[in-house]
Amino acid sequence: MANVWRKKPISAYHAEAGKSELKRILSKWGLTSLGIGAIIGGGIFTLTGIAAHDHAGPALALSFVIAGVGCLFASLCYAEFASVLPVEGSAYAYAYGTVGELFAWFIGWNLVLEYMMGATTVAVAWSGYFSKLLHLFGLHIPDWLNNDPITYGGFAFNLPAFLITWVVTAILVKGIKEAASTNNLIVILKVAVVLFVIIVGIFYIKPENWTPFIPDQVIDPDGTSHFGMSGVLTAATIVFFAYIGFDAVSTQAGEAINPKKDVPFAIIASLVICTILYILVSLILTGMVPYNTLDLKAPVASAFAGAGITWAVYPITIAAVAGLTSVMLVMMLGQTRIFFGMAKDGLLPRGVFGAIHPKFKTPYKSTLLVGLVVSIVAALTPINNISEMCSMGTLLAFSMVCLAVLILRKREPNIERPYKTPMVNIIAPLGVLFNVFLMTQVREHTWYAFLIWGFLGVAVYFMYSQKSSNLHKPN
Repeated sequence: MANVWRKKPISAYHAEAGKSELKRILSKWGLTSLGIGAIIGGGIFTLTGIAAHDHAGPALALSFVIAGVGCLFASLCYAEFASVLPVEGSAYAYAYGTVGELFAWFIGWNLVLEYMMGATTVAVAWSGYFSKLLHLFGLHIPDWLNNDPITYGGFAFNLPAFLITWVVTAILVKGIKEAASTNNLIVILKVAVVLFVIIVGIFYIKPENWTPFIPDQVIDPDGTSHFGMSGVLTAATIVFFAYIGFDAVSTQAGEAINPKKDVPFAIIASLVICTILYILVSLILTGMVPYNTLDLKAPVASAFAGAGITWAVYPITIAAVAGLTSVMLVMMLGQTRIFFGMAKDGLLPRGVFGAIHPKFKTPYKSTLLVGLVVSIVAALTPINNISEMCSMGTLLAFSMVCLAVLILRKREPNIERPYKTPMVNIIAPLGVLFNVFLMTQVREHTWYAFLIWGFLGVAVYFMYSQKSSNLHKPN
């Protein structure tokens, strides 16, 4: 059991950073663009509808503030780690160098929830907007080919979600340069549309739609609670998923030109920019139309249609389809880089998760595996169930990073830190407490699924990863 506490030496991380097998082509703004590409998407174009309609009402803006504060604490800690350990692997790598192998494995295991389930959530959201786009041009996909079996209530397969996953997978196999270029173009488009939503939508706000700002609590016959302050907190756990793009920046350290300086900058810049946009958009949408009329699959387009601005539905829907594509791209990119980091450490089979394509220099086998899993789950699972599981994995990772940065300050006080978390003795504990508190606000059935996933991960560690770890080998 003593082996579960073994830590990867900091010197080993620096040695790896100097001989990365991946292409270093991402600049400071290229990394920031990847962060914005991952953050702006599902949160604005889809989860705003679910969170406002079912949980928070107009107070959705408050939910985004709460989630944003929790992310800010975590992002400041992430930024310090990214400057100290400039390698792919995100929270997994940070925990491995500070807390120990079992904790690192458990975080890596739960980052699968964060990234793969995040990509799955976005694939389902993409399908909803793509169908709406086809409807605008008089084309229709049969309901059984555009829904999961649970939502449809019979045999069904979400074909658009399945197909877009494989399009993104093909781009990722081709290379990081192509992926980054595709993302940059889409980011420009969707930021322009988000600004359009804010600037145009402000003229159609009806203040009475914000009253009451926090709707009275409602309890269903089965005991499920909606609205009230508890609904605002539940909505915060749902939209929390929208913020994990800044975490994706840290997974790209192996492809950054100057990771020690550029990754911390991109983490904080992408989070601050997108938090402001999220709060403004949520106020605009709930001010334009009553929150209970927002479409769950395409809330932004439905708000403009409900306000009588039907012509705006076209650019919004096109931008949503493109924007959600870039979110998927960054999520799946992040997942394959975390798998790559774990495989380099021996915790996953290197032949699958660490295999680099001889021409494209990408971890192509794990990219294909991620594409396979995401496409199947997206085709068969409802979006609200996936997004909550994704948030659980994210909240745990954020909590552990905040704890780990404190541990590293105590154990390695003299290590070079190009970026330091300000007021770390306050920021880090607040980050832990805040994110753990949000975990307690997740619905009960999500906790059961999360615990089952956790036990499965621990079993895999003791059956395979502990013995195959590089730290287990004599040399």
